[in-house]
Amino acid sequence: MTSQEKLEVAFQLERLGVDVIEAGFPVASPDDFQAVARIASSIKKRTVCALARCIKEDIEAAAAAVKKAKKPRVHLFLATSKIHLQYKFNKKEDEILDLAVRSTRMARKLCSDIEFSPEDATRSDRQFLYKVIEEVIRNGAGTVNIPDTVGYSYPAEIKSLIEGILSNVPNINKAVISTHCHDDLGMATANSLSAIAAGARQVHCTVNGIGERAGNASLEEVVMALRTRRDVFGNLQTAINTKEILSSSRLVSKLTDFVVPLNKAIVGKNAFSHESGIHQDAVLKQRTTYEIMDPADVGCAGSEIVLGKHSGRHALRERLQALGFRLTAEELNSAFARFKQLTDKKKEIYDDDLRIIVDDQLRQAKPLWELQGFGVCSGSGSEPSATVDLKKEGRLFHGQASGDGPVDSCFKAIDKITKLKVRLEDFRLESVTSGKDALGQATLNLKAKSGIVNGRGASTDIIEAAIKAYLDAINRLSRR
Repeated sequence: MTSQEKLEVAFQLERLGVDVIEAGFPVASPDDFQAVARIASSIKKRTVCALARCIKEDIEAAAAAVKKAKKPRVHLFLATSKIHLQYKFNKKEDEILDLAVRSTRMARKLCSDIEFSPEDATRSDRQFLYKVIEEVIRNGAGTVNIPDTVGYSYPAEIKSLIEGILSNVPNINKAVISTHCHDDLGMATANSLSAIAAGARQVHCTVNGIGERAGNASLEEVVMALRTRRDVFGNLQTAINTKEILSSSRLVSKLTDFVVPLNKAIVGKNAFSHESGIHQDAVLKQRTTYEIMDPADVGCAGSEIVLGKHSGRHALRERLQALGFRLTAEELNSAFARFKQLTDKKKEIYDDDLRIIVDDQLRQAKPLWELQGFGVCSGSGSEPSATVDLKKEGRLFHGQASGDGPVDSCFKAIDKITKLKVRLEDFRLESVTSGKDALGQATLNLKAKSGIVNGRGASTDIIEAAIKAYLDAINRLSRR
């Protein structure tokens, strides 16, 4: 991300309510330094942290970048596992320990809040790890972060490690234990929660779980797990404003070009979607039957009933009612049969598909409004006017109106009778046969609050064809 994009994300993280924003790695490039510095001077409510290796230049750059932060922090990291010591550093344990101590001491002189990470902690010798943690705390580290750098560990092992640190590091009460889990084996969230259960009180996580390789622990998953499973985690809570979770997810996805998988927990498009008829029926009766959290709690508009081949009558009826259709049991059965036929051809059924299914069905039913007669008066030098007689449920209704022409006058006369508020969106008239007595077909679209409906009508009289098309649309709106 550019500096401006990082700043945009930082402001969103501030709204989200995270405690610490690790803004970047200042020594990496001038732009990264500027990004961290801009965030540090702009964020007022959260701690702004800069990352640094245990190298003098890194530490100085990190401290300088967060200097103007209201709450600055420098985060040091140094690998402690045998594989890293041998192949990355070619150093012995006592050399690593000395480097960790000197670097922590140096950083503490430049910044009052120091976090230390023994990189690849989960693959480190425990006794050596305990010693490193003890010494960095003694020399000024207020937070000790335990990274599962390559996503190698599993929940029981992480829990054992955190408990071992609490039991074997004499001064551990002077620091906050943190955890940093990667998702290489798909256990980053589970490992983070196990660390919390064991005593960790800070979690390194990312929006949408983005990160190196398979990613890091997902912020939204950790937060909502703590919130949803209070029976397990008791009074543990975060300051996260969960209603900002979805907004944060979408912003990060947009700026990083990392598409959120449809089935991603909490923030994926399908996270609160139901297609199975059994699930849909139960959710419509009581949401908690198949949803363990309220979609609104994470900023989502609500549950989504996806209509497909597994959907049942209950879901179809609910969606049709939302679209403005009120069907009898017989009409619903007929619509459901046509719906099932369509699901064999289409994976997902959309609202327009449903409108067509029901509109076609209603067109075949006895019309609510029937044309009994009409008359028009039109000519040069006179205002066009029309009278229309309609029949509804045995009663006769009479309407009269003037308009821009004979067709418009007829439409306005019908509006006076039906009292429906509609707007003509499209009108076409064409000949479907040849000769002087050619059959004319009118097609049109009417827009109402419940949506747009189309109408069709045919007659050798083009005005009558237009009236029939208008009434065709009006009848479907009336049935809704």
